[in-house]
Amino acid sequence: MTKVLFLHGASDRLAAAARWLTEATVTRRTVLVYAPREETAERLDRLLWTQAATSFVAHARADSPLAVESPIVITCDIGALPHDQVLLNLGDEVPPNFARFEELVEVVSGDDEVRLSARERFKFYRERGYAPESRDIGA
Repeated sequence: MTKVLFLHGASDRLAAAARWLTEATVTRRTVLVYAPREETAERLDRLLWTQAATSFVAHARADSPLAVESPIVITCDIGALPHDQVLLNLGDEVPPNFARFEELVEVVSGDDEVRLSARERFKFYRERGYAPESRDIGA
C-alpha cells in the first residue's frame, strides 16, 4: 500500500518542495513531481536550477529525452512515466493513479486554499484505508 506523507506548515509551497527534492536526491530516490498547472511546473523547474549556487538538482520535464534517466521528473500529466517510487503532488486534488507509487508526498503551505484542499485529500486517503502521516516543516 502507498505510504502517504503530508509535509505541512511551509511558508512557500514550491520552495519547500525544492528543498525536499534536494534531500530526496541525496538518498537516491526517484521522484515524479505532479504539477498539474503548467506555471507551477515551470516555476519549480527554475527553482531547481537556481536554488543553491553550489549545487544542482538533476531533473527533467516529462517531455524531455532525459526524463528516462533523470531521478526527478516534473509533469503536468501522470501517464506512462519512468518513475513509480515516489510521487510528489503539487496539485490541489488527489493525483490520478497515485496508488501505483510506493510513496506519495503532499507539500502544504499555510495558504487557506492549499490547506483546505489538503485536509480534504488527507480525509480521502484515510477513508480509503491509507494511514497518512504528517510532519510540520514550518520554521
